[in-house]
Amino acid sequence: MSTLVIVESPTKAKTIRGFLPRGYQVEASMGHVRDLPQTAKEIPETVKSEEWAKIGVNVDGNFEPLYVIPQDKKKVVKALKDALKNADELVLATDEDREGESISWHLLQVLQPKVPIKRMVFHEITEEAIQEALKNCRTVDEQLVRAQETRRILDRLVGYTLSPLLWKKIAWGLSAGRVQSVAVRLLVKRERQRRAFRKGSYWDLKSTLSKDNTPFEARLVSLRGTRIANGSDFDENSGQIIAGRNVLLLEEAEARSLVDRLQSQPWQVTNLEERASTRKPSPPFTTSTLQQESNRKLKLSARDTMRVAQSLYEQGYITYMRTDSVNLSQQAIVAARSCVEQMYGKEYLSPEPRRYSTKSKGAQEAHEAIRPAGSTFRTPQETGLSGRELQLYDLIWKRTVATQMAEVQQLNITVQLQVEDAGFRATGKRIVFPGFFRAYVEGSDDPDAAIESQEVILPSLRTGDRPNCQDLEAIGHETQPPARFTEASLVKTLESEGIGRPSTYASIIGTIIDRGYAQMVNNALIPTFTAFAVTGLLEKHFPDLVDTSFTARMEQTLDEISTGEAQWLPYLQQFYRGEQGLENQVKQRESQIDPTEARTLDLEGLEAKVRIGKYGAYLEVDGDEGAVKASIPQDLTPADLDPEQVEVLLRQKTEGPDKVGFHPETGEPIYLRIGPYGHYVQLGDESEANPKPKRASLPKGMNPQQMTLETAVGLLALPRTLGVHAETGGKIQANLGRFGPYVVHDQGKEGKDYRSLKGDDNVLTITLDRALQLLSEPKAGRGRSKSAKPIRELGAHPEDGEPVNIYSGPYGPYVKHGKVNASLPEGETVEGLTLDKAVQALTEKAGTKKKGRSTTKSTTSKASTRKSTSKSAESDPEESKTTKAKKTTKTTSTKTAAKKTTKSAAKTTKSSAKSKASS
Repeated sequence: MSTLVIVESPTKAKTIRGFLPRGYQVEASMGHVRDLPQTAKEIPETVKSEEWAKIGVNVDGNFEPLYVIPQDKKKVVKALKDALKNADELVLATDEDREGESISWHLLQVLQPKVPIKRMVFHEITEEAIQEALKNCRTVDEQLVRAQETRRILDRLVGYTLSPLLWKKIAWGLSAGRVQSVAVRLLVKRERQRRAFRKGSYWDLKSTLSKDNTPFEARLVSLRGTRIANGSDFDENSGQIIAGRNVLLLEEAEARSLVDRLQSQPWQVTNLEERASTRKPSPPFTTSTLQQESNRKLKLSARDTMRVAQSLYEQGYITYMRTDSVNLSQQAIVAARSCVEQMYGKEYLSPEPRRYSTKSKGAQEAHEAIRPAGSTFRTPQETGLSGRELQLYDLIWKRTVATQMAEVQQLNITVQLQVEDAGFRATGKRIVFPGFFRAYVEGSDDPDAAIESQEVILPSLRTGDRPNCQDLEAIGHETQPPARFTEASLVKTLESEGIGRPSTYASIIGTIIDRGYAQMVNNALIPTFTAFAVTGLLEKHFPDLVDTSFTARMEQTLDEISTGEAQWLPYLQQFYRGEQGLENQVKQRESQIDPTEARTLDLEGLEAKVRIGKYGAYLEVDGDEGAVKASIPQDLTPADLDPEQVEVLLRQKTEGPDKVGFHPETGEPIYLRIGPYGHYVQLGDESEANPKPKRASLPKGMNPQQMTLETAVGLLALPRTLGVHAETGGKIQANLGRFGPYVVHDQGKEGKDYRSLKGDDNVLTITLDRALQLLSEPKAGRGRSKSAKPIRELGAHPEDGEPVNIYSGPYGPYVKHGKVNASLPEGETVEGLTLDKAVQALTEKAGTKKKGRSTTKSTTSKASTRKSTSKSAESDPEESKTTKAKKTTKTTSTKTAAKKTTKSAAKTTKSSAKSKASS
């Protein structure tokens, strides 16, 4: 008897295959095999004339979705059907969440199997888990499928109904989404708060005291019995002390006068309080908390975190990574406690096994938190992982192990001191027992260093003691505007408000950035002027759709559909076709929305209008000779646009650019200008004879107000040739690029070797010696470095003597010889792979590459005629999982098109298999 097992990806298939008995064939569906149509081309001819076909949902026929098999999935479907012909049984082993259930259901509809069907679910890919899952198969859960389908339909209705309205009223290519638009509004509201913010200033005193030769600090907290004002006492919108606060606001003069008066006066301890406290470890990771902590500690985006976690899960290193649950199984608790005892000792074990319960009502994605897989936890060093995979596994391992460790015991000390009529306070903290801090401190990479930084040691003090004052200084402070959202804080807010599902947050944030609603700057999400315009329109005309509580109630209803507590069809009918349904709202309000008004932003404090145009945001004011318009640089944010900057932008438009001076060699004028991408210098005037004068962007962080003629000439002279490399004779240059200043070594046929400049390096003054020093350092890039070290050296290749090594890649270990990479043969391990088997795998891979190239040539003309898919109107995070692989690039060159199509096909296979990782 043969059994066909279908999973989503080749990696998952390869891992599972090793845990199944003979007679089991494992194949990958490469993600979803069916979906709603993404382009008009995919709509079947039989329904193309129907108005509802544009949406892909028959709103006149009980909201029946129109499912199609995408072109790139037809071969996959055929291969699965062929495999099913030889099977006596079908086992669907897709992921255990709603989307995994949906994939299984679609496979049944497409394959129409005539053999017995089983649904196998598991939350970790280990031999024990797979064997257990085989014994406890079930049927496909229709309620979960219906809940997922309703969510999919709902997202499509919102996106495909509102997006065309935005195209007409604001700008082409914009999109709206059920969760995306709410997330964008959160960013916009925060930016509005920053714009409305008014800075407040205050002063206080800091003293450095000493007792028994041990220095410590104390801060002024009261004067003449009245508390000193601090940052929390200010109104953010006025910059003044909040009405009713009984506090004393110190000005600079009074603060400095107080220093002079108190400097030589005696100090006395008036009160000392010691308070013992404990800290419990944080719960194990859920999808949301993993994304947050990975962003804080590893600086990974939510999207990258989920990609790496998907890879770790499919290789069998961690449990399923889409989960709302903080529960740990008994097996996991035993494994974690064993790790604690072995690595830290019994005294670091919690007295009793610590269990966590999930508070979120909608928690349904899986039955357990994210943790290392298996009944025993491999330490990070034992995995053989590297790079991001090692970092993320290390994070998950530490967090899980910490849950079973003893509480941190700490002693908090507060000391009150008096000097004349001024009251000071010193605070200290001592870690009595580090407990789980030994393994894991939230937000810190180094637990030992974090423990030291958490302690503030005070000398032994008693009431009545008279410490010596070594220094007393007045310090000025300014209140700060509300912090912008990071990915971590946005994910936390979305989850706390009950908006969307944690499994979709990564794709939501990715969509917001990709669609131009926000920029990522220094880990902060900054909304654009376009985001302001779209949010303003939706708030005014469709307030419910961007209201957090309304969206949270929608989410709750979708959860109720999954449990059978609510019916999907009446809900969709009411939402879309009801008296206040979306369809009627759009019809009623479309004529009421004035496009000019929708494209215009009225920002407080600005006389100029900010409008959204075809090429981005611009300023517009009425001048003597008509309207004056000036583009707003992309790096200028809504919160930071002030009257002074408006004046500079408009002046350059009306009076011309600021002249820095004249070039010392050519005599041509050099101008400082502002363009869509920021400030730049320009040599000479634009004319028919000189249509493209030389320009150079200002390096990031350079103040345009401090531009000198010397600096401008230096920028226009880039790239600078520094000299030649002593060994290769290759030219070494310094230049500015898209990602900042860099040096480059031209190695001829070997290509070019780049290094970014570091903090104190200046592209205009860097020397050849410094450039050589940078070039000699290992490259720290986004991908794998050329100087990456192999995790195992197998020996010399029998044909050319070149080394054959095993490296660690983002999708697992691989063997490399020259420019050929090959995955480890099935069933082989890093330790057990021999040179002969590695050579055989490399030979097979090289042969595949040659075959692929010849196929490319034969399909050149066909590939060149492919058209690019249009931008989806809907910003649906679930849809993005299945559409990414379909985006091709329009080309004019037949040869180029063929190459790109071939590469796209290869990428399609990978991205489809990892479609859920992109969410």
